[in-house]
Amino acid sequence: MKRLLNRVALVTGGSRGIGEAVVIRLAEEGAHIAINFTSDSSRAKAESVKQKVEALGSKAIVVQADVGQKSQVQAMFSQIENELGPVDILVNNAGIAPFESFMHVKEETWDRTYNTNVKSIFLCSQLAAEGMIARRYGKIVNVLSTASLVVTSPVIPHYQSSKAAAHMLTKGMAIELGKFNINVNAVGPSTVATDMCTDYLADPAILAKEIEANPMKRLGTERQIGDAVVFLASDEAMQVNGHLLMVDGGLTVKAAQPDDHMDR
Repeated sequence: MKRLLNRVALVTGGSRGIGEAVVIRLAEEGAHIAINFTSDSSRAKAESVKQKVEALGSKAIVVQADVGQKSQVQAMFSQIENELGPVDILVNNAGIAPFESFMHVKEETWDRTYNTNVKSIFLCSQLAAEGMIARRYGKIVNVLSTASLVVTSPVIPHYQSSKAAAHMLTKGMAIELGKFNINVNAVGPSTVATDMCTDYLADPAILAKEIEANPMKRLGTERQIGDAVVFLASDEAMQVNGHLLMVDGGLTVKAAQPDDHMDR
């Protein structure tokens, strides 16, 4: 039995990487998917993901919108409702992480990061929740990061603070929306080898350090994040609310000590 049969899901940033994997996993569980993308350059990728969803027997549409802009988010939701129906499951996956140290981060970078990583969650969730409240049903899952809990790099303070803000937004939404039978949760990936990390992980030394730092001695995969999202979007997680499910191999619970210290 498919767990999300005939549910309508919107995945922001759904044309690539973790977003694409989430789309595919939701479709495998029977959901119909709206695949959001931002720029014209991503349209072909979004259309390719749409074809994969349809091959699984689910309906899919592609919707272009800058999810940090209210007018575009409103137009996106209108299109989805007209073509697929009301949104039952919202996955706020869109995110960026430009590398700039604190003393060099530009105001434009700061604003763009917060628009994409925080404001988009606010805008999309508020619109989705309107219909969810009326139907007394809804699932909102925010894709966050290990950076929601710990400082992961000295060159992305804007990203880390945005993900921490999104974590607290998740909790606040969960408290307010829970009484309407709406579950609001988040997943926290560690480093995953997506196209966002291609340049970063191209350095063999960096890749080796990322693997060595993880208690599982491996990187996570996009599909593992998709699996976690499916769980939180399913009725199996009906009593899970305001939770950040870390999918990080234990990275955020391990002190920064050499492994030999743990053996003595």
